[in-house]
Amino acid sequence: MLSCIYSGALNGVEASLVEIEVNSGEKGEPRIFMVGLPDVAVKESADRVSSALANSGFSMPKSRLTINLAPGDMRKEGPLYDLPIALGILASTGIIDSSKLSDYIIAGELSLSGDLRWVSGSISLALLARSLGKKGLILPVESANEAVLVSGIEVLGATSLKQICNFFNGQEEIVPLKISDSPFMTKDDSYMPDFADVKGQENVRRAVEVAVAGGHNILMIGTPGAGKSMIAKRIPSIIPEPTLDEFLEILGIYSAAGLSQSNKFFKRPFRSPHHTISDVGLIGGGVIPKPGEISLAHNGVLFLDELPEFKRSVLEVLRQPLEDGLVSISRSAGKISIASKFMLVAAMNPCPCGYLGDSKRTCRCSPTQISNYRSRISGPLLDRIDIHVEAQALPLEALGKNTQSESSNSIRQRVIAAREIQKSRFQNEKFSHASKCNASMNPKQIKKFCALNEEQSSLLASAMEELNLSARAWDKILKVSRTIADLDSSNSIQSHHLLEAINYRAHAL
Repeated sequence: MLSCIYSGALNGVEASLVEIEVNSGEKGEPRIFMVGLPDVAVKESADRVSSALANSGFSMPKSRLTINLAPGDMRKEGPLYDLPIALGILASTGIIDSSKLSDYIIAGELSLSGDLRWVSGSISLALLARSLGKKGLILPVESANEAVLVSGIEVLGATSLKQICNFFNGQEEIVPLKISDSPFMTKDDSYMPDFADVKGQENVRRAVEVAVAGGHNILMIGTPGAGKSMIAKRIPSIIPEPTLDEFLEILGIYSAAGLSQSNKFFKRPFRSPHHTISDVGLIGGGVIPKPGEISLAHNGVLFLDELPEFKRSVLEVLRQPLEDGLVSISRSAGKISIASKFMLVAAMNPCPCGYLGDSKRTCRCSPTQISNYRSRISGPLLDRIDIHVEAQALPLEALGKNTQSESSNSIRQRVIAAREIQKSRFQNEKFSHASKCNASMNPKQIKKFCALNEEQSSLLASAMEELNLSARAWDKILKVSRTIADLDSSNSIQSHHLLEAINYRAHAL
């Protein structure tokens, strides 16, 4: 007897339909034949399924069994096919009612006892089920807690193979999960570093506020101990919470990478890879392409400390994501595109020893060493960073004062107000991702929302010529000016907004 179950295969962060056909009752020695380009983990599912069936009160058919994973030209990997294969076997032998099987996308790993274990990619599977018009999705409970965030689809979370068999036979009800049941909607109440701990550095704090308010990339240049890393680590405390659509994009990438269980809080990601990271680690890839750090930072922050210490080839792969908000990975197994719209926060010293321009310590670097150090960062990459700001070392008397700086909460309120202005402005505008902020404006939107008068245009043109800036810098300055105006609740860009934005390009290396 032939049965058919529907599941999915992950391709990057997207899922494709996989049809699992099981044919039992064939003549020949009792044996399982699995076809359809299964990898080792899928082939091993035969042993897991056999034990799970036995420990759930069922038995394998006493005949030859053929399992086909279609389409046959798509490689199948991972243990998510355990559950649909087991159900296919039971349906092919008439043990469970197969009339409702086609209504669902089904995935899950089986333990030898028949219990279900978490599988990655549940968000992608839910989106696949919705696009195909399926009634719902059946997953292990832990995976279902992720998938329930996708609206318009019924998500059933189960704990064992036996429970699902009883469900299809009408002996047990599985109540669809609600979004309020998902632990991923929990807010992070743990302590977060506060800007109140940062002494001085008003210019850097202001630049960071502008960057976060508009989603702009920022580079902090300063001597060791000036507080660059300290400030960067406090950026999450002033970033607004993601919208549900933004968080769904974040969780979808983490789920596909198998990392969603490591952090269940409803917040934006903050990724800080070490400078020894490889190209693949940053951009993603592998034999079967997986998301890298820049995709894991989507809708959040990517912090690169000691920027020139990263390999040149690693830094150069940032250029496309910074420009397009996505990364394309081509491998022998196929080509995938993954959303990678993040706010880049970078920090570096002004020279190899770090003390160029310091008022108390003498720089030991030669002009050639300084030039070689700065040349590790290409001009095109620097050009894609909206804000450049210098962080000066604080005098000892300033460090000894007990005065407290402005708290993160106060800064965050201004950032949220500016983001709300942008949300209202762009409500009818089309963006390639859920995050709508000034940094994401295209040329048409820049022309529409960042108009300058004749005097301001002349001022900007003069600054561009004096600072020898590129055409890309023109758009960057206009976007930053628009954000500064939003922080000032101004409907139009004023001259002092424009001058502040120009100043953030004056410190370019």
